[in-house]
Amino acid sequence: MFRQLYTSLSRPSNLSCPIFSIPKSRNPTCPNFHFSKHHKKSDLKFLSQPTHQRFFASYSKMADTQKPKSPIPLLDKASKAELLRAFESSLGSAFATTPICPQPNPLIVVISGPSGVGKDALIGKLREARKNLHFVVTATSRPMRPGEIDGKDYYFVSKDEFLSMVERNELLEYALVYGDYKGIPKKQIREYMANGYDIVMRVDIQGAQTLRKILGKSAVFIFLVAESELKLVERLIDRKTESADALLVRIATAREEVKHVKNFDYVVVNAEGMLDDAVKLVESIIEAEKAKVQQRNPVI
Repeated sequence: MFRQLYTSLSRPSNLSCPIFSIPKSRNPTCPNFHFSKHHKKSDLKFLSQPTHQRFFASYSKMADTQKPKSPIPLLDKASKAELLRAFESSLGSAFATTPICPQPNPLIVVISGPSGVGKDALIGKLREARKNLHFVVTATSRPMRPGEIDGKDYYFVSKDEFLSMVERNELLEYALVYGDYKGIPKKQIREYMANGYDIVMRVDIQGAQTLRKILGKSAVFIFLVAESELKLVERLIDRKTESADALLVRIATAREEVKHVKNFDYVVVNAEGMLDDAVKLVESIIEAEKAKVQQRNPVI
């Protein structure tokens, strides 16, 4: 049996190479490989070598390409500048000074939630904590109230001016609220984003739904809630700004609005006396979004 096996292994193979059409090989060491007129003499010389010699020749050539192009000085003898030059010479290129990661894109942050959860209080604290945020000023057609400042509280325009802005497609979104128009001008968002500012919008649930349809996943949507429904109702009662009937409507509305939390990216609990913690959590969300590999890219 051993003799038969030895004989079969030592017998020349009769396999043919269908790729080449020349009838007979002129290479004695590789009888089934045929050379065409396009092969170089160096190829013939290389393939004429035994297999183990060809392998070690290829391995040696690969190893040569990985050898340093210039000697690396001793770490304890050379300066940092000398070592850098030696490493650059060995690698064949200079070390780049540009940032490894580009600057993060400006964010659009939409903050919403039911009445009584402290949206205005959170926005005020967030304004103090972060200086690179622009809080969107809404345009409205209602008259200015005592103490309000044009351009800070609202952009006050006439109803005709507002409708002209709608026709010129200058508003990101708008709605008719209690007989007056309210909308978000695109211009201020574009200008501040161009200067590297993150944009914060404080809107009601209906406004958040509209913005989600417009911006999709390009914006960050944060839902602000109280620690419980009971605490939320207690806050609404403590405000003492509405009649019992109006308060009942607002409570019923808030109960329905909480169900929309599933349409948001993040939820932040603003517990009684814990406003600073809620603000820090919103800041952490902004920082986490800026550290993402796949950045949001809002286009207005």
